[in-house]
Amino acid sequence: MTTPLFLLRCVQLGLSIRDLDLLTIGLVNDMFIESRNDDYSGYSEIGTQSDMDAF
Repeated sequence: MTTPLFLLRCVQLGLSIRDLDLLTIGLVNDMFIESRNDDYSGYSEIGTQSDMDAF
């Protein structure tokens, strides 16, 4: 990953330079990946509270 691409990802996430003092590159990458997963609608089953209790 290049520096411009990393900074683009930060802008897409709405992070400021001050926020980057508290975050690692890996954490920013994970946040970006998870933000793209929010729109995924292909999950076949969503767990309920009883599923979590049984877990």
